Amino acid sequence: MRNRDDHWMSISDVMSGLMIVSMFIAIAFMMQVQNEQRQKNEMIYNYAVIKHKIYLSLLEEFKDDLPKWDAELDEKTLTVRFKESDVLFGVGSDFLTPKFQEILNDFLPRYIFVISQAEYKDYVEEIRIEGHTDPFWAGAATRQQEYLNNMELSQSRTRAVLVYAINMPALQENLEWIICKITVNGLSSSQPVIFDGKIDAKLSRRVDFRIRTKADEKMNELAKGITHNGEN
Repeated sequence: MRNRDDHWMSISDVMSGLMIVSMFIAIAFMMQVQNEQRQKNEMIYNYAVIKHKIYLSLLEEFKDDLPKWDAELDEKTLTVRFKESDVLFGVGSDFLTPKFQEILNDFLPRYIFVISQAEYKDYVEEIRIEGHTDPFWAGAATRQQEYLNNMELSQSRTRAVLVYAINMPALQENLEWIICKITVNGLSSSQPVIFDGKIDAKLSRRVDFRIRTKADEKMNELAKGITHNGEN
């Protein structure tokens, strides 16, 4: 009888030991998950701080110029938007007006200087020159043809801005970095400006300089990871 009791006691001890080991494993796993989550949150915060600092630097540089250029700086997307379509190009043309060339001569060297600073340059993934049009095209027979004509126009306009930029003497010192970062994107009428449910044709015709940071992609990845972990 005593041997049987000793036998059951030893099994009980083993089971208790296994439970304690399992508990410690579970605690260690939870601490690891919490630590990884904390690191992700810190990374998201740090990336957000850098992005905000880029915005503040651009704002400080251009706050006095934006009104006279009829331009705006969007904090969320780090976009400098030139809204005065009559100043940018002639109707249906991809030739930069003398006034727009004058603006670019002032804007671009300072813009590149700000975002290519050592503090920011490694965080800049892409500088997008985006061209936008209104949805209309005189003489086009179909909506599809309007869109395609405007797509061709928006692409040729952004390319014209790019050619002007990379040939600008004031930018030659940073040319290699610019070439690695700058792209052009003709978006036709896919993103019109709408007020009170109606398309504002004039404001829809615009040119944007948008910075896509490494933070954008990393924050999206981390956010997805957090969401998936939460769903699990």
